[in-house]
Amino acid sequence: MPEVTQEKTGLGNYFVANYPPFSFWKPAHLPEAFAALRSAPKPDTPLGLYLHIPFCRKRCKFCYFRVYTDKNARDVETYSEAIIKEIELYSRLPSVGGRPLHYVYFGGGTPSYLSAAQLRGLMSRLQELLLWKNAAEVTFECEPGTLQRHKLEALREMGVTRLSLGIENFDPKILEFNGRAHLEEEIYRSYGWARELGFEQINIDLIAGMVGESWDNWRECIRKTIAIEPESVTIYQMELPFNTVFSQQLRVLGQDEPFSQGIADWPTKRAWVDYAFNELASAGYEISSAYTMVKNRARTKFVYRDSLWHGADMFGTGVASFGHVHGVHVQNVDTWEQYLEMLDKGELPLGRALPVDSPELLIREMILQLKTGRLDAGYFQRKFSTAILERFAEPFEHLAEDGQLTVTPQGVELTRAGLLQVDRLLPAFFEPQHRGTRYT
Repeated sequence: MPEVTQEKTGLGNYFVANYPPFSFWKPAHLPEAFAALRSAPKPDTPLGLYLHIPFCRKRCKFCYFRVYTDKNARDVETYSEAIIKEIELYSRLPSVGGRPLHYVYFGGGTPSYLSAAQLRGLMSRLQELLLWKNAAEVTFECEPGTLQRHKLEALREMGVTRLSLGIENFDPKILEFNGRAHLEEEIYRSYGWARELGFEQINIDLIAGMVGESWDNWRECIRKTIAIEPESVTIYQMELPFNTVFSQQLRVLGQDEPFSQGIADWPTKRAWVDYAFNELASAGYEISSAYTMVKNRARTKFVYRDSLWHGADMFGTGVASFGHVHGVHVQNVDTWEQYLEMLDKGELPLGRALPVDSPELLIREMILQLKTGRLDAGYFQRKFSTAILERFAEPFEHLAEDGQLTVTPQGVELTRAGLLQVDRLLPAFFEPQHRGTRYT
């Protein structure tokens, strides 16, 4: 993990998505994973389904996910059949079978890469295997250039409640240099169709600090965002993980610092997000997390996010996908060939796992919930029988002295300064053996 003093945007992971770090997940722990899957779920624990759709028209130069740009229609069908096999195997297990799904999330890659017919076929078969008719949320990630009206009609008919459009930036030159496939006109066209079809929630993603970004461009992106009035806006700060096109190019150049085209340092990216939050607040939006502003907190929910951050079970399907079941982290194998081969044999394609004890589960929920900007001490007392303000008094005190948060008898609230850099603060709460290690 980066040190708190880091200000340049160098190579490495910044965003904290889970705990303990992924580098501690090992194949040796798979027996514990299978034992958890064969166990009855804990009462009142919500269950979610994540589907990784790994196809893209182009690979973004900052992307570190398992995606493929060289697959044809037959490959898509083969992969869809494999996911159905995987879900069928899960549906027979006590940890999943018969449990209603609280949320479903189609992520990628580019789920909208699939045709309308492929999407209808996949979703219809999923609904035959799992109880998700009454799911509180069905989220579908989209790349604007892959959308047509009839495809959006299919998603609406199949029960998608929340669209997340990966816009990232409105400037064609910045989009092209960073490897994005869509054009600005495709943003407005797809957004217009989605509005006409009445999707309950439309989120748009932006990235502060893409290579070539400037203050003038960023102000224009925020102006255009406010003008189209999405229900929510999610803003990530650009990072350069090790296994991306950009990081490989930097290695070839023999450096770990930004390109001549320019990538902002962390203070600049934080300033851009701060500006965006202020402008969105003036337009009636409210802070939902360190990354997200919403139009109406009472109506605009993030069921997937909030369920995961409060300890829900989730089984992840598809190549390299992650899940968490009954206190055990799991991840699928990360190659196309091995994923298909294991399912052809009737085996769940798990690749590595990590059983998580109660103190680690507490830390996991605490650091993830910090991303909302606040912690309720009573929640952790009730769930973990732990007084977090005493257990973590030292890091809370240090961060309060630095102006990152305030502590009250009821809990913790991040300042705006803390909210804008929350990921770099989280390692302060890691157990000693998990600090200073490679995150992935």
